[in-house]
Amino acid sequence: MNTQQLKRMHEGKGFIAALDQSGGSTPKALLHYGIKEDAYSTDKEMFDLVHEMRTRIITSPAFTSEHILAAILFKDTMNRTIQGMPTADYLWEKKGIVPILKVDEGMVGLANGVQLMKPFSDLPGLLKQAAEKNIFGTKMRSVIKEANPTGINKIVEQQFAIGKQIAEAGFVPILEPEVDIHSKDKKESEKLLKQAIMDKLSALDKDVKLMFKLTIPTEDDFYSDLMEDPHVVRVVALSGGYTRSEADEKLTRNHGLIASFSRALLQGLTASQTDEEFNAILAQSIKVIYEASIT
Repeated sequence: MNTQQLKRMHEGKGFIAALDQSGGSTPKALLHYGIKEDAYSTDKEMFDLVHEMRTRIITSPAFTSEHILAAILFKDTMNRTIQGMPTADYLWEKKGIVPILKVDEGMVGLANGVQLMKPFSDLPGLLKQAAEKNIFGTKMRSVIKEANPTGINKIVEQQFAIGKQIAEAGFVPILEPEVDIHSKDKKESEKLLKQAIMDKLSALDKDVKLMFKLTIPTEDDFYSDLMEDPHVVRVVALSGGYTRSEADEKLTRNHGLIASFSRALLQGLTASQTDEEFNAILAQSIKVIYEASIT
């Protein structure tokens, strides 16, 4: 574990840029960027296009460590290069931004009001690759749709079990048990989720370090006590389908909670923009997300 990166993640001012749309969500990300599905016919062409988009974002003069602490990458992005350097090395050495890898392989169908992660096909192999590519931490997502205690406990159990494996391999895992913003009992789900997390944290060895990526809570400052736990490096928020202005406004009311936005960060960016237009829109997005994250 890189202690300089750990210090930055724990103490730094800024937010996490989520650039980790995977195979299933890539066509949607490209469409928002103004590239229609008829512009590519193979997965390779699709991933080449999305890497061009991500390269444009990462190399932009607006994308700096002044506002951005870390970037979450998809495996394909980790294995590619930016200006001749492996992506993670470019981020850290050229930009001072901590590289994090999305490791989950999607989710299974709904059961007990939740969607657990699919079984990992080769987590040790992926973590070996991540170590070779100088990745600092990982991220993995599952989703809570209903305030079902059985389902929520299963999600937390799965996230912690895999999180411990990842921590033992020398990384700082981000556990992401997302509560659906459209859930009719969102507030109750958040109560059950936090209690299950606190129970698991109290049983961890003292040296284990984790981060959490959570839906912006219904009750302001609801995760303040979670942020104080000695195992917790940082608690970050996902935008979860809110528009950028909604997400920023809600985030501002949650002190110490920082953004880890994907759609909200990329809102308004298109392939047809000139670099000047693109960089200006990205700079404005970064500025408002940063300001909401430092409250």
